[in-house]
Amino acid sequence: MAEAFKFELVSPERLLVSEEVQSVVIPGAEGEMTVLAQHAPVMTTIKPGVVTVKSVNGQEERYVVFGGFADILPSGCTLLAESATSVKDIDRAELARRIQEAREDAADAKDDEAKTRAEAFLAQLTTLEGAILPA
Repeated sequence: MAEAFKFELVSPERLLVSEEVQSVVIPGAEGEMTVLAQHAPVMTTIKPGVVTVKSVNGQEERYVVFGGFADILPSGCTLLAESATSVKDIDRAELARRIQEAREDAADAKDDEAKTRAEAFLAQLTTLEGAILPA
């Protein structure tokens, strides 16, 4: 059995997870990464995506995060998300609304930098929609 470590997922609204876990897969800005006990210290920004938490009993829970950062130490991992919710609680209409807003932001962008940021966020949202809400 894999060694357990402390994981906390925190959003501005609430503490979503605070428990001993086997592993956590997070959508880091540089790519998806799996965190295990005794992980080398790392701090990374988080892009919108799905966090998969594997508990010590082997059950998996998935959470959607929209930005933030993760502080990873050998003894644990804390993910501070700008916004987070359980995949079970995702509202298809809310996700569609966010995608539409991102499309509008991309169309209304005043300069190339703003347009690039808006298009990247839109791409992340549509990828996220495909990953968590099968047709």
